[in-house]
Parts: sequence; structure tokens; C-alpha cells
Amino acid sequence: MKIKKIFLIVFALAVTVVTYGQTQTYSIKSVPFTSNKSDEFSPVYYKNGIVFCSNRSWNLVKNYQTSENKGLLKINFVDTLTWKPKLFSRSLSTRFNDGPASFSRKGDTIYFSRNLMVDGAADQEISPRNKLGVFTAVKENDDWVKVLDLRFNNEYYNITTPYISPDGKRLFFASDNPAGLGGTDLYYCNWKGDYWDEPVNLGPGVNTSGNESYPTVDREGGLFFASDGHPGLGGKDVFYTKEVKGKWITPVHLDAPVNSKYDDFALVADSVMGRGFFSSKRGSSVDIYSFKTNIRQLFYCEDERVNQYCFKFTDENKIPVDTRYLKLVWSFGDGATAEGLGAEHCYEGPGDYKVRLDAVDKKSGRIVFSKMSFDLELRDIEQPIIISPESGIKGQPIIMDAMSSNFPGSEILDYTWYFGDGERARGQRLTHIYMSEGEYDVKLGLTVRNPETGVIRQACAVQPVFIFADQAAKAGFDSRIRKPVPVVDIFEYDQAKTANLFSAEKNISQDAVYRVEIARSKVKLTPGDEIFRRLPVKYFVKEQFITEEKLYSYTINEEMSLMAAYPCYNEIAGLGYENARIVTHLLTDPASIELNNMKRVFGVSADQFFRPNTFTLSTQGTQLLDLFLGYMSKYPSLKLEISCHTDNQGQAAQNQSLSQKRAEAMVNYLAINGVSRNRIIPRGYGGTRPVAPNYQESDRKLNRRIDFRILE
Repeated sequence: MKIKKIFLIVFALAVTVVTYGQTQTYSIKSVPFTSNKSDEFSPVYYKNGIVFCSNRSWNLVKNYQTSENKGLLKINFVDTLTWKPKLFSRSLSTRFNDGPASFSRKGDTIYFSRNLMVDGAADQEISPRNKLGVFTAVKENDDWVKVLDLRFNNEYYNITTPYISPDGKRLFFASDNPAGLGGTDLYYCNWKGDYWDEPVNLGPGVNTSGNESYPTVDREGGLFFASDGHPGLGGKDVFYTKEVKGKWITPVHLDAPVNSKYDDFALVADSVMGRGFFSSKRGSSVDIYSFKTNIRQLFYCEDERVNQYCFKFTDENKIPVDTRYLKLVWSFGDGATAEGLGAEHCYEGPGDYKVRLDAVDKKSGRIVFSKMSFDLELRDIEQPIIISPESGIKGQPIIMDAMSSNFPGSEILDYTWYFGDGERARGQRLTHIYMSEGEYDVKLGLTVRNPETGVIRQACAVQPVFIFADQAAKAGFDSRIRKPVPVVDIFEYDQAKTANLFSAEKNISQDAVYRVEIARSKVKLTPGDEIFRRLPVKYFVKEQFITEEKLYSYTINEEMSLMAAYPCYNEIAGLGYENARIVTHLLTDPASIELNNMKRVFGVSADQFFRPNTFTLSTQGTQLLDLFLGYMSKYPSLKLEISCHTDNQGQAAQNQSLSQKRAEAMVNYLAINGVSRNRIIPRGYGGTRPVAPNYQESDRKLNRRIDFRILE
């Protein structure tokens, strides 16, 4: 068979066998099928074995080779029970390079590298322009079909070593795109539901002027990759990084013997980095090695956080409360209360609490109006917890304790300590001696398993410990003034889960009014029910079914402001209705909404619509009633009550008479202009229903008002 020399970009690497004792982070050994005659690299998990890339010959129809007399790359599979390798798929094999590959979590989609040009004249096929690109295929009937190349493949630069994240939302790859930072860089693109978006360079924190390639992703989003640009032991080394709050952390170098002075790359591991495989050139060829973790390497640790139990509680104050008559009272669900728009409160610890904010009558102590209520689920932070002194003396033992680590409902499988002085250990509680003064970062790594789901995850926390030469220096440090833990807003604390039960502020809108609720009932009440017999005849009861609570609500009176409903509330409460409350009601009827909007726009001041101390309509009064002519025509079946009110100045009987004559004057105007008297009822209440105190003129003006109410 004629052998053709072709252009090939191979990440030519390979390895020697070294096994280390239990004192090292990792133990390694070569896999059973390694061969000095061929390269094997880029292992990925697939079903009961691993898929890998190799240039070993499988006696294909044509045997193209590289200029180094090595076979071209093919995708292979080996069962990890028998360790007998075979060609992965003939349908995915071309005459040129195929692989490396990765798979979706279900294993039904493959992402792999291959040369862009697989057909045509030999001189075209072997051209340096025949770059590597990323392709996909799907499995149907035990065969791989529908091979497609990604839209951003390019004939001017290579895109290779693809790896799909376990959740299928990101595809990582390496490319020597000249727009990168140098050599090959790492990129990713996000899945948008039916296409991959534009590739994103991981940036200078990860990429260097050297070469970064062979990305793999664990189930927690951690990224392993190979680099010869970051400081290492020599050649390509394996590094770890993770995206935290939109930024990639500084890459962490994997300990020896995974990394060595040779080229080490393409690492895959189980969910907790307990075991895995990687590639290395430690001999005459590139080989695959398995590794076992003896003591966990801590890649990323968060600062240990202090549980927060003291919080700010704030009212949105969209609904103003007159503090002359009412006070705002917070109930925190643990028996404690506080007054004011805002309050601070400290809980003893985690728990479930019901928080309320009520407007309470200053005289009676009754709840007039509920502004908000919510369930509060306060939990301690799920994290490793390091219990140890903040300071110590060199040469003296310090006890390190992890027993208080908080992972409710989960089992802690392993405790790993990094003491910050190069020493490491495993165990729940242990003692360590620092031999030099200084500040050390103590790290505690945990492996945690949820017994219900079987999910295993890892967590790591870090906190400093300060070591001093003698007791005097330590005492000086211990006596420093510590900063108090800042009080945070309850809704901004990530360990406080709030479930809204009710919020008047959230429900309020221009179409909301206030009503006095006299009762709630699980069953529908009748007009003759005992509870309604104490009501004065001037009040009309409205029934509403509250779907969310499956209750009937019975209310009276509609007003435009909270405090306008307060006098009515006082009267009703004084008649023995202990459960009376002011509640918000969202208008849904078009006629009610339109009427409410007119009252908001034109106001309700009687001073505006009547001449002083008379029942003669002003020009503004007739203009307003002209609008009502159109309103009554628009809603021909609607019946309306027109009521007038005064302040408490003068004789009560005169005020009553004036208010009644004013109401009748408005009705007469509408009747003369065509509105049936059967549709409009005049009522004068004098000064019996104030909405504000009568101590000063600004308040008395609020009481001199007119109102319009739809009769239902």
C-alpha cells in the first residue's frame, strides 16, 4: 500500500510509569492497553469504558500517515473491564484526523474534532489549509448519523479538543485563532436552544501567550485544562479553574505525580475527583494513565462566612399612615415586636418565623390595617466550619475542629485540612503545631453526599490563623477591638428565604381603594345574618369571594386613602366588630375604575365645587357634573349615591342640612339634564364621618368633601 505524507497538527505528547505512596496527593499507573508503538490520549467516560484518541492502525481502506510515519488520529473505545481497545465507529472515521471527542450526558450526541476537508484531491487534503474543526453527530439505531460541522469552523485556523459541559449548556474548545492571546487559547460558546452563540475567549486569567488546550468540565462546573504558559513543572501541565460570579479564578496547578516535567494533559475525573484518567508523554509515546486521589487537593475555597441573625426590616411606605392616630408595629414571629417604618431585630438562631407589619390604633391597640406579612425561613449557611483559635503561639498545639460543619440532611464522607504551612491531614478533629510566626490560611475541604439523591459534592472554606512568638504578642492581638457584624436587609440576605403572604404595597395601584372589612367567613352569609344587625342603615355591605384563601369577605365603605377609611373603621369597631380591619380592594369593574379615576383627577373638595357656606354649585361644580352626565349615559344601568360632608364647625344640625341640600343640588342638576332620579340618591352626612381631625384648617378642608358611590 502506498503511504502518503500529510500535514497534521498533533499535540504530540507521551509517558513513563511512576507509582507513588499514600503520602502523595495522587497515585498513578498506566492503563493496561498502552503501547510504545502508538499514542493514546484524551480519554473521556462513555458507558462502561472510555473513548480516547489514538494513531494506532485499524487496517482501514487507506492508511494515510504523518511525516513522522505515524498513523492519523482515530476515535477509539476500550471497555475498562477487559481493556481491549477497538475502533469506536467506522461511520465517524475518515481518511484523515478524527478526535478527540466528548459526549452529552445521555451519550446520544458526540462532539469531536476532525479535518475540515475529507474528500478531494490528495494535494488538497494534505494542505496546511486543511484545518481542524468541531463536528457533531447523533446516535440512531446503534450508528452515528447526521454529522454536522459547527458554524464557526474556519479554514484559516484550528478549532479542536471540544468538550461539552455535563448540563449541555456550554461547549469548550481550543483554537489557534490569531485574534487570541497567543498559541492556542480556550473558548466556550453557550447553547441558545437551537444554536450555539458566538465563541467567547476565557480571557487572560486563563489563557496566556503560550498554549492552552484539552478542556474538560466536572459536574460542579470546574474546568480542567492543559497549559504550557502558566508556571508548572515543565512542558504542558494540568490546571484547574472555575467561574465564580462571572470571573474565572486563578488556575490551580495539580500536584505531582499527575503533573511532571513531561507533557501532561487531558484529565477527566469522577464527580469528586476520587479517580480518573489523564494523558502524558513520559516515554517514547503518549499514553493514558489512571489516577487515584489519596488526599484531596483543594482547588477553590471560599472565605468562611459568619451566620447572620440580625436584620433590618423596612416598609415600602407606598401607603402613608397618619402617625397621630396609628402606629406601625412589626411582629417578628419569635414573640418580639418593634415600632416604626423601619426596625432592627436579632433572632436567636435559625428557624421558621412569620413576620407582620400592621398599622395599630394608638388608643385601642387594635390592628386597623395590615401592610405586609411573610414567612421567613432563616437557615445557617451550608459550609465547612473551622472551629479553632484565631491566634496561637509557635511550637504550641492548636486544635482544629470541623464537627460544626453545616450540611443538613447530608452525610460528610471526608475531611481534608490544609494548614497553610505545607502540611496536610485528614480527619474531623485534630491538632496542628506551627513552627514559625506568621499568618496562615487554614483550609477545610469536605466531601458531602445527599443520601436521598446520592449526589456527591465538594465544599471548601478558608479562614486565617495568626501565630505569634510569645504570649504577650498573642495577647495584644486578642485584645484588639473587633468590628461588629453589619446588620443587613432581611430581603438581601441569601440564607433568609421569604415567602410573601400579603403585601398591601405590592397590591396597591391607581385602581385600588380601601374598604372596612367587618367579617370573613368560610360559608356564604345572608343579609339577615346576626352579624349584620348591628350595622347602621347608612352602610351598605359588599360581598367578595377571595379565591386564594377560599373565604368570603364582607366590607363596607370605599375611600381613596387609608386614613379616609379610618373614621368609618372607628365607628364599626366601636359597635363591637372586633375583627374589623381596613383592607385594600382592587377594582375590576370598568365603571368603578372610571369613577375612581375621575375622583383622583378632579378631587373631592366641596370648597372647589360649591360657593362658601352655600349649596350653590360653582363653575367647577357644574363642569364636574357635566362629566357625570356622560358617565351616566355610558353606563345606563348604573345607580349612584352622591354624598356631601362638612367639618365640625358650627351647629351639627345646620351642617347636616347644608350637606343634604348640597347633595340634592347635584342630583337636581343631573336630573334636569336628563338623568333619571331613580338612578341617583342624595345623602348628606354633615360632620359625622370625618376623614381627618378638625383641629386645624388644613385638616378641616379634607372633611369638607363630596363623594360618589356606585350602588350595588
